[in-house]
Amino acid sequence: MALVAIVGRPNVGKSTLFNRLVGMRQAIVDDIAGVTRDRHYGRCEWCGHEFSVVDTGGYTTNSDDVFESAIREQVQIAIDEADLVLFMVEAGTDVTDYDAEIADVLRRTKKPVVLCVNKVDTGEKMYDAYQYYSLGLGEIYGISAANGSGTGDLLDAIVAVLPEEKETDDDPYKDLPRITIVGKPNVGKSSLTNALLGQERNIVTPVAGTTRDAIETHYNKFGHEFMLVDTAGIRKKSKVHEDLEFYSVMRSIRAIEHADICIMMIDATSGMEAQDMNIFNLIIKNRKGCVLVVNKWDLFIKDNNTLKEYEQSLRARIAPFDDVPIIFTSVVKMQRIGNVLDAATEVYSNYSQKIPTARLNEALLPILEETPPPAWKGKYVKIKYVTQLPTKFPAFAFFCNLPQYIKDPYKRFLENQLRKNFNLTGCPIQIYCRQK
Repeated sequence: MALVAIVGRPNVGKSTLFNRLVGMRQAIVDDIAGVTRDRHYGRCEWCGHEFSVVDTGGYTTNSDDVFESAIREQVQIAIDEADLVLFMVEAGTDVTDYDAEIADVLRRTKKPVVLCVNKVDTGEKMYDAYQYYSLGLGEIYGISAANGSGTGDLLDAIVAVLPEEKETDDDPYKDLPRITIVGKPNVGKSSLTNALLGQERNIVTPVAGTTRDAIETHYNKFGHEFMLVDTAGIRKKSKVHEDLEFYSVMRSIRAIEHADICIMMIDATSGMEAQDMNIFNLIIKNRKGCVLVVNKWDLFIKDNNTLKEYEQSLRARIAPFDDVPIIFTSVVKMQRIGNVLDAATEVYSNYSQKIPTARLNEALLPILEETPPPAWKGKYVKIKYVTQLPTKFPAFAFFCNLPQYIKDPYKRFLENQLRKNFNLTGCPIQIYCRQK
C-alpha cells in the first residue's frame, strides 16, 4: 500500500490532520508543542483509493528538547519509506528557519512533495499562505485540519500523485493476533519492542513517559506473525496531573481492551508493586491472555536460588490466577528475548483453542461424580455435562439441576480441574453454571 508521510515543524497540526485522514482520534493532540514523538501509522480512504498515512514528530534543530535527535531520526525514517511527503506549514507566521531547513531536506530526497498550509480557517488567511511559494515546492493547498475545509482538494492532489495500487483486502492484518506490551513507566516496553523488531522503531530514553501513543507494528519474523503494540506507561490516577498523560494512559487501557495477549513487564529491582497489580487485574478483568516479563534481571543481585524464590513469591502475589508464564529478561543485554515471543505464541494458541464437548465431558464428568458440589440446605447438585462457549476467551458452561447452589470455592475447583486436564496456561477462565 502507498505510504504518505506527514512532516513539519512542531505544533503546525500534523496529528490533527492525521486523525482527520484516518477518521478517528488515533493520535494524541494538544496545544503543547512536541506531543508526538514516535511514528504513528493509519489508513486513509478517498474516492476508492486507499493508502497508509504516517504521523511524525515535529522536526527541530538546536532546541532544548532531549528527544530532538531521536525525533529527527524517526522523521527521516518516515521520509525514506514514504511514496509521497505531505509537508505541513501554518498560516499566520512567516516562513521560519525550520520550514526552510525541512524544505531543503525534502528537495534532496527526490520524493514527490505536496505542500499544505494549515490553519487557513478563513478566506483572508489564504493571503498569508502565498508566502510559502518562496520554498519552491510547487502548488500550495490551504486547509484547516481542525474543521476539515480544503482537505478534499488536498486529498485529490495526493491521490493523483500516488502510484496505482493493486486491489487488496480491507485490512490484511485484521485476523492477526494482537500482542500488547504493557506496564508502568520506564520498565523497558519500548526497548523490548525495538529488540523484537531489530530496529529503532520507538524512541527510548531514561526519561519516564517517553512513549505517549499506543504504537502498532506488524511483526513477521522467525515463524511468528502478529500485530505488536507498544503502549505508554500506566501510573496511578493520583499521580497523573497533566491532560497529556491522562490521554496516554487512556490509550494504553484501550490497547489492553483490544488486545488478545498482553505482555506485562515489571522491573526486577522493584518487584510486583501495587500499581503492577492494578495493571495485572485490569488484564484479567478484560479476559486477556497474559505473559509476565521480569525485565532488568541483570541488575538484580543473585545467588544460587534467587530465580526460583523470586518466581515463587511472584506467583504467590498474583494468586489465585498464577498459571502464567514468567520470563526473566534483560532487554539491554538481549537475554531471553526469544523466550518472550515463544511464550506469547503459546498463550495465544491456548487462548484461541476450542476444546470439543466430548473431550471435556470425558475428562471432567468422572471427577465431578467423585467430587460433587457440597449439598446446600439438604439439596444435592448434579452437574450433567459441560461445554465450551463460543467466546473469544476460554469460557465454559456447566449444566446442572441447581446452578444457584454452586458457590465460588467450587467454581475455583472446576477451574483447577480444567487447567489440570487441558493446556490453558496464561489464559483467564470464565465459568458459568446454567440450568439444564
